[in-house]
Amino acid sequence: MAPLPDGFSYAEWNATYNALSFGIAAMGSATIFFWLQLPNVTKNYRTALTITGIVTLIATYHYIRIFNSWSEAFTVASKDGGDYTVKLTGAPFNDGYRYLDWLLTVPLLLIELILVMKLPQQETVSLSWKLGLASALMVALGYPGEIQEDLSVRWFWWCLSMIPFCYVVFTLAVGLAEATSKQPSPAAASLASAARYLTVLSWCTYPFVYMVKSVGLAGPAATMYEQVGYSLADVLAKAVFGVLIWAIAAEKSAVEESGKLPTVHTYG
Repeated sequence: MAPLPDGFSYAEWNATYNALSFGIAAMGSATIFFWLQLPNVTKNYRTALTITGIVTLIATYHYIRIFNSWSEAFTVASKDGGDYTVKLTGAPFNDGYRYLDWLLTVPLLLIELILVMKLPQQETVSLSWKLGLASALMVALGYPGEIQEDLSVRWFWWCLSMIPFCYVVFTLAVGLAEATSKQPSPAAASLASAARYLTVLSWCTYPFVYMVKSVGLAGPAATMYEQVGYSLADVLAKAVFGVLIWAIAAEKSAVEESGKLPTVHTYG
C-alpha cells in the first residue's frame, strides 16, 4: 500500500471526503429500501432482492471504513480564520477495503442479475459459477497493480485483469441478449436490458479510473480523481443497479400474479 502524496489542497481533500460520504449514504439507504421491498415481490425473486441488499450492505460497511481511514490520514485546520490547510498525519490510508468490497460484491451483482432473469435452473447455475469466478479473478488480478507506483507493473496487471473483464462484459452485452428478449413483458425485457447495459457502462468506468495514475496524472490530483471516480462508479454499479433489479422483480411479480406467466421452478 503506497503512502499518500503530500500537498493536498482543501478542495481535493474535501471532494474525496464528500464522495466517500455520498457512497455511505447511497449504499445505506439502498439497503433499507431493497429489504423493505421484499414482501412486495413474489417468492421467485426474493433471493435476488435479498442479495441486492447484501451487496449494498457490504458496500456501506466498507465505505465507512474507507471514510474513516481517509479522515484519520489527515488533519484539516484553519489558523486565525485563514484558509483551511490539509496535512498528513502519518496514518496509512487503507484503500484495500475497496478491493475486499469488490471481491465480495462483484460476483454477487452478477448472480442477482441472473437470478432475477429467471433462467432455466441449469443455465442459472452455470452462468452464476462462470461469471462469479471470472469477476472475482478480475478483481484479484487488479489489486497487485493498484498498489504499485511502477507504471509498467500497473499496466501489466491491468492487462491481465482485462481478460476476465472482457469475458464478463461480452456475456452481459451479447450472451444474455436472447434471455432478455424472453422476459414475460415488454417492460420487464426493457428493464433487464437496461440492467445489463448499466452494468457494462459502470464497469467500463473502472478500467479508466484505474489508469488515471498511468497516463501522466500523479500526486494529490490523481488520488482525488481515483477516489471520486471509484465512488461514483460504485453507486451506479450497486445502488442504481439494485433499483433496476427491484424494478424487474416488481414487474415480473405483477405479471405472475396476473396469471399471464406460467410458474417455472428455478433458483431465485
